[in-house]
Amino acid sequence: MNIVLHQPEIPQNTGNIGRTCVATGSALHLIRPLGFSVDDRALKRAGLDYWQDLGVYYYDSFEDFIRQNPNARIIMATTKARKTYCEMSYKADDFIMFGSEGSGIPEEILLKYKENCVRIPMIGEYRSLNLSNSVAIVLYEALRQQGFENFNLKGELHRHSWDEV
Repeated sequence: MNIVLHQPEIPQNTGNIGRTCVATGSALHLIRPLGFSVDDRALKRAGLDYWQDLGVYYYDSFEDFIRQNPNARIIMATTKARKTYCEMSYKADDFIMFGSEGSGIPEEILLKYKENCVRIPMIGEYRSLNLSNSVAIVLYEALRQQGFENFNLKGELHRHSWDEV
């Protein structure tokens, strides 16, 4: 899977998302401008020691991203979608795109991909969830649909004394 962040603003969110990408074997695509330096300590702290294992790609603009990934199937995560993220059928090589924390994905981009827009349902009039939480929710649904291929489903790597209970 591929996670795309359009102009992310908060380094801690991007660091957390990077860590999730490493743990799921997903690539992270960052579209500039970024609201931080990739050398930012907060970014590295949130990603802990996983950042060096991350497949991360940088683009100067959305157009640059499209130019470098011309056949990409892009799923847009937005609060403006009619379809929930569970109603989408994901493919292993999909690109799931999320907008900046402050303004989301620009409407002119969303209009070009409205058939592939999904949202996370929420109660009441709440605007949105934290970006790193949103990425995890949608990414894990996409991976669940793929059968968690190559995932450790039996907990064999991390045995704890309470595992015997």
